[in-house]
Amino acid sequence: MIKYAWLIPVFPLVGFTLNGLFGFKYIKNRAHYIAVAALGLSWLFSILVFIDVLHGKTAEIVLFDWIVTPDIHAKVAFYIDQLTAVMLMVVTTLSFWIHVYSIGYMGHDPGYPRYFTYLNMFVFFMLILVMGSSYPLLFVGWEGVGLCSYLLIGFWYERESAWKAGMKAFITNRIGDACFILGMFLIWYYIGSLDFKVVFEKAHHLSPAVVTIATLLLFGGATGKSAQIPLYVWLPDAMEGPTPVSALIHAATMVTAGVYMVARSNILYSMAPLSLEVVAVIGCFTAFFAATIGTCQFDLKRVLAYSTVSQLGYMFLGCGVGAYAAGIFHLMTHAFFKGLLFLSAGSVMHAMSDVLDMRLMGNLKKYMPITAATFIIGGFALAGIPPFAGFWSKDEILHHTFTSGHYFLWFLGTLTAGITAYYTFRAVFMTFFGKERIPEEIKHHLHESPKVMTIPLIVLAFGAAFAGFLGLKMHGEMSYFSYFLSPVIHAVHEHAAHAVHKEIIPASVLIALSVAVGLTGILIAYIVHMKKLIDPEVWVKKMWVIHKILYRKYYVDEIYFALFIYRVLDLAFISWKFDQWIIDGIVNFSAWFTRFLAWITRVCTEPFVVDGAVNGASYVVDLSARVLRRLQTGVVSNYMLFIAMGLFGLFTIYVFGRLF
Repeated sequence: MIKYAWLIPVFPLVGFTLNGLFGFKYIKNRAHYIAVAALGLSWLFSILVFIDVLHGKTAEIVLFDWIVTPDIHAKVAFYIDQLTAVMLMVVTTLSFWIHVYSIGYMGHDPGYPRYFTYLNMFVFFMLILVMGSSYPLLFVGWEGVGLCSYLLIGFWYERESAWKAGMKAFITNRIGDACFILGMFLIWYYIGSLDFKVVFEKAHHLSPAVVTIATLLLFGGATGKSAQIPLYVWLPDAMEGPTPVSALIHAATMVTAGVYMVARSNILYSMAPLSLEVVAVIGCFTAFFAATIGTCQFDLKRVLAYSTVSQLGYMFLGCGVGAYAAGIFHLMTHAFFKGLLFLSAGSVMHAMSDVLDMRLMGNLKKYMPITAATFIIGGFALAGIPPFAGFWSKDEILHHTFTSGHYFLWFLGTLTAGITAYYTFRAVFMTFFGKERIPEEIKHHLHESPKVMTIPLIVLAFGAAFAGFLGLKMHGEMSYFSYFLSPVIHAVHEHAAHAVHKEIIPASVLIALSVAVGLTGILIAYIVHMKKLIDPEVWVKKMWVIHKILYRKYYVDEIYFALFIYRVLDLAFISWKFDQWIIDGIVNFSAWFTRFLAWITRVCTEPFVVDGAVNGASYVVDLSARVLRRLQTGVVSNYMLFIAMGLFGLFTIYVFGRLF
């Protein structure tokens, strides 16, 4: 089946085309039949391809030539290997169940066909990204998911907050994408190709300086797509779109692109130790930074959004210490439990009339037992408590961080695990347990979500509970998951071989310590938000400065506005005034001067009028000036008409000249 892998992105492309062309006029509220069927077929083919890859098969499927010049030859081709197979399973599995869930969640939305059109297109571009055999084709998917995120985050464009969030995501990612393009140009300049096979085979010809700069530029693009410091600011606002969109962005598509790109480029990064250190440090600090913000948010989806930023930081930490397989493993497990958490939050919103403030919830388990149970499973996975999926992948990353000699990063990562467990179960206790704080106008219609929404929750809960067992160790030190990716992740062995470290603390002790920190975070959340043995209001008053800084997200948005946004607006204002007074001034002066000359001509000729002939000439000059001035309308279509008329006139003269 591997030779038919090219059909995997074709199915959502067909769904996008059909719903896009005929959705509003003919298909309407039946758009999900096409969209869900398309993703179901992609998921089925991904499973069949995964089975082939599991048996050792890989393939490069060349479809057609794309860019052919004397200097560059790019083709549309898909490369199917172990890493691609894993990403295909993650993307299609999560996307399929999110599509199914959307049938219930978006059932009454007037933009129903438009929603499924965008959703299919989103998955299509993500599949192009993970299947492409070259950086240019990866970049097509990279830009495509950026476009779709803009369309879906701003789906309810009537709301100011939605279209502003879409613009924020789009503009922020353009900054990172500019770095990514420069990195590609640098690789092409020194290697002469952007095909993965050629680049990785010739990578040893690159000097340390070139490969370091190139990988740092590529990582600059990853900080935008995968929401790392300093370009993480768009992701928390992405919750303005429909909740299934948030699940798709945070779990299966856009934000995983940067992690995938770094893992795919592992040979380049392993040749650039400085770049790996940068990846590890930024990943770790992003994880800690976002986790601290999550402790003081009251919007349920915003808490989950900051947890995504934090967990992406863990993935980059794993890649930065050379444990690329561990980073991809956490990407996979995170997809299940984060998709589950967002869809569970959507189920809460569905019952609570879109209320997201956890201070207006409480004891929802009474009304929504399935949603509560699945959210709690996702919470345990996010907190890294065994045997749930997040425990296996998160602890593998922390173990590699410690054994590679990054002790401070390990300490910060372990501390972040405790903070994550605290804010996760703070959300669990405030939402599903404790005293009911639900407004009366909402309480009377609280209910469990329909089966079309709860079945995807149960399926994803199964993944969040058991997917981590792929991280079990084989006979040696390598896990089943790492062994499967070993043909692709060549550099992890080289990096480990050159790492200078000692087994100061046994792995079992590190694991026990990590779990203890996570359980402590849960215990603190229980004491504060369930037993009320510590009054959070009292602590907020005592530590109001720290609380305000965290609640206002370290004032990063305000700092960015002060340093960049307002300065760009100032430059735009200066440019406008320059255009108004200088550019327009010159044009207006030329028009005024022409009118002045016409007036002078008329005034100077009037005294010499004898029989009216000269006076008529003066009026001809004045009339010509007026007509010529009117021709400068500033309307491009008028100018095109004049050009067409002129060409027609010249053609007519030429034809008559040839005839006569």
